[in-house]
Amino acid sequence: MNLAMILDMVADGMADRVLVGDPDTGLTGAGLRAKARAGAARITADGARRLVYLGPNGPAFPVALFAATLAGVPFLPVNYRLGDEQLADIMGRQDSPLVVTDTPERVPGASTLGIADFLALPEADEAGNAALTTDPASVAVLLMTSGTTAAPKSAVLRHENLTAYLFGSVEFASVPDTDATLVSVPPYHIAAVANALSNLYSGRRIVYLDQFTPAGWLDTVEGQRVTHAMVVPTMLARVVAELRARDARGPACLRSLSYGGAKVAPEVIEEALARFPETGFVNAYGLTETASSIAVLGPDDHRVAVAADDPEVRARLGSVGRALPSVEIEVQDEDGAPCAPGVLGDIVVRGPQVAGEYLEAGSKVRADGWFPTRDRGYLDADGYLFVRGRADDTIIRGGENIAPAEIEDVLSGHPAVQEAVVAGVPDVEWGQQIGAFVIVRQGRSVDADELRAWVRERLRGSKTPKYVEFVAEFPTNPTGKVLRRDLVALVREDDAVTA
Repeated sequence: MNLAMILDMVADGMADRVLVGDPDTGLTGAGLRAKARAGAARITADGARRLVYLGPNGPAFPVALFAATLAGVPFLPVNYRLGDEQLADIMGRQDSPLVVTDTPERVPGASTLGIADFLALPEADEAGNAALTTDPASVAVLLMTSGTTAAPKSAVLRHENLTAYLFGSVEFASVPDTDATLVSVPPYHIAAVANALSNLYSGRRIVYLDQFTPAGWLDTVEGQRVTHAMVVPTMLARVVAELRARDARGPACLRSLSYGGAKVAPEVIEEALARFPETGFVNAYGLTETASSIAVLGPDDHRVAVAADDPEVRARLGSVGRALPSVEIEVQDEDGAPCAPGVLGDIVVRGPQVAGEYLEAGSKVRADGWFPTRDRGYLDADGYLFVRGRADDTIIRGGENIAPAEIEDVLSGHPAVQEAVVAGVPDVEWGQQIGAFVIVRQGRSVDADELRAWVRERLRGSKTPKYVEFVAEFPTNPTGKVLRRDLVALVREDDAVTA
């Protein structure tokens, strides 16, 4: 099975149903395929070997995804907010790309096409049958992901991984034509890819919201009669705060609200459940490398947990639920043996949707089929998974993975900085905030605001430390490894839980 077959199923089975955009003017199933074919023809005519999407949320995103599929090239959505140096590094790795973007000056030397022009390409005759000729093992999507080092890696998702996720979690054409989903996660995130595929496959109309504000999100839900939505924890916290300020409940039309990507403060979830009494909440846990969700805490789990007197049941509100039927999840000790319930260990997963592969580093799936997620956690006696942090030191801020080493390198470039360590500081709204711990060179001086400005100029706002602490030396273990948790403890507890 491949994504071209998925497109044909959608276009043939729901030809006249509006699936993307406004219910009166949006793209139908047949219209989506027609525009994807036009895009594929342009990719082929350009001789491009990769389709790069460098732009915001919108209808062009799913069109570009399927255009790349029909042209037989990988699809790579890239964060359009990246700094010039980071973007140049990523683009320098691409082989003959066609870039769909409204900022062609940011990709000098590349063949480009504006987003509106891409959507307005003339209809093209079908050249060949991609549904029959596309190898399920070929690369469908590439997503940039970073871990503990500054250089991002290209995560590989093959057709067979993405279709396995669909078949394991979604029923074809299973929803009424009144269903609509609001997508406000960024297009370069696995959640955007998974949302596009799963909602189109089920027949649910997709409404895109590029610039998130809590008021704008609530207005869009009401105006478009949105029934389903997905947010990252930061967005959820802000929506709850907006409703609190209005002394209001959430829109009654919203039947399901999914969240995921980072830890959520229990008080945020409890208030969200109260503000959306008729809405089913879903906490989805997954990774780029697993083609989206591998575990889910469902609506009934949420309501049972929040109402429970049993502390073990109530604690499940802080879990990510149980494994999807299509995957296996284990928590293993350092020898690879399964941990007993409640024992912290390394979270591993296996199943057909798990890719676990990078262009630069090859497959990280072990010989026994298990893929190490690099997350630490435990399972309770009933199989509920609790994630307790990264095995590495990646900071997850508002659903975005941020590599400490990247910020440390920038800080260390300041003439007054002798050494810098960056770590995540717990935060109710963002999951984590960035904390920088700095040793100043002898005879030099610098203040926190100057260092924040230094980082902001070289990276971007979301990678600027909120907390800057000056220390004489770093705490280390006997082998010399810096103890980041001890540094985080230097930040005052009341600061660590404010937005």
